Amino acid sequence: MSKQYKITSWLLPALAAAAVFFLPTTQAMAQQSPPTGMPNLLAEVSPEMFTTNNLWVLLAGCLVFLMHLGFATLESGLTRSKNTVNILFKNTMIICIGLLMYALIGFNMMYPGEWLVNGWLGWGWGITRSGEDFLTSKYNEGYTWYTDFFFQAMFAATAATIVSGAVAERIKLFPFLIFTVLFVGISYNVTGSWKWGGGWLDELGFYDFAGSTIVHSVGGWGALIGAMLLGPRIGKYAADGTTQPIRGHSLPLATIGVLLLWFGWFGFNGGSVLSADPGAISLVLVTTSIAASAGGVTAALTSRYVSNKPDLSMVLNGILAGLVAITAGADQMAIWEAFVIGAFAGVIVVFSVLFFDKIRIDDPVGAISVHLVCGIWGTLAVGIFGDKGLYRGGDVAGSQLWWQIVGIVAIGVFTVILALIIFGVLKAMNKLRVNAEEEYDGLDLSEHDMASYPDFQQTWIKSYDTGEL
Repeated sequence: MSKQYKITSWLLPALAAAAVFFLPTTQAMAQQSPPTGMPNLLAEVSPEMFTTNNLWVLLAGCLVFLMHLGFATLESGLTRSKNTVNILFKNTMIICIGLLMYALIGFNMMYPGEWLVNGWLGWGWGITRSGEDFLTSKYNEGYTWYTDFFFQAMFAATAATIVSGAVAERIKLFPFLIFTVLFVGISYNVTGSWKWGGGWLDELGFYDFAGSTIVHSVGGWGALIGAMLLGPRIGKYAADGTTQPIRGHSLPLATIGVLLLWFGWFGFNGGSVLSADPGAISLVLVTTSIAASAGGVTAALTSRYVSNKPDLSMVLNGILAGLVAITAGADQMAIWEAFVIGAFAGVIVVFSVLFFDKIRIDDPVGAISVHLVCGIWGTLAVGIFGDKGLYRGGDVAGSQLWWQIVGIVAIGVFTVILALIIFGVLKAMNKLRVNAEEEYDGLDLSEHDMASYPDFQQTWIKSYDTGEL
């Protein structure tokens, strides 16, 4: 086996030492195990608690909204400066399109307004509701109808944002926006309703607390199909098959983006408690933090071995990998379990990035590895470490792990089919990818006639007389 894929003599001891530090004794393990289940939101609450619940969930929604700024800066930082305007434009429009589509059909399709096909397909138009029932605890003892919509709407656009990074620097703008309309309007809501809307996966026992699969893997599957059908960027792979690194233009921007995402994840996971219960929220925020930290550390160690130098971009993706992985079971994990889940995610994300490069799937930001691969791992981890997981002996037959696998496969198949249809039709119409000249000039000029750094960027002026650059 080549040195690139061996584990160094110091890597395993380092991980073992860290695991021992976090691994509790049997007695301590019982003390650290989180409470089974989340608060009963339908239990009677005081007016003060109802107000507090609403404020927390609304604030959490605002934190999730901030994550879109994190995605925008991360994606633009890890790509070339000549495509920055295009990246920022797409991420801005994703928010606008996502909120409008979720308001038009998404919310009632996902939760749902009513079932067209029981447990499989929901439907309902619009979000306009009037009357006291939708503004008070008559809708839900935990929060108002509008609070519910606001928080869930902030999630909706995230799936398309994940796709944006994987197809960056060579996809046409308006076809991508068409994809966003259909992906956020249909794909995310149909599969989300299967679990969060009380559909067939929920009835089976599939568990995904805040969306390792329902949000992140859905975006990851779309990203994989988009990157495959688009093909790699010009110059990414040499004729002899070797990979040519295409450096991002601003690692400071990328680092800011990851830290913003980490901060926003406190709302993403913490808000998914759907109440201001102090015990549940504190547990979720701690497990989220531990998993992210472990992912960053193990990604640093792994990349140090693979490339002989510590790779900042891998560390950033390791943090995100830990966050994605813990999202499915942040409410059920003890501290040491969160560490193991995040640490393993930080290792596999590095090798996953190398794998996709090896098979010539060009993902400029590592979105497929972070969101798809680690989303799958996090969902499986619920069947291993969760309340009914194999490790705790709560489900000796392994049915929880089995239902996790069923959910991953079912949601993946539906998402892949829909993404193939959307991207495939656009490609067949020759509407998917910019031409070589536009890619060479950069999408800022070819798609927007703008420059992100006009005082520093070299721009090419085309001679219309000769047709030469």
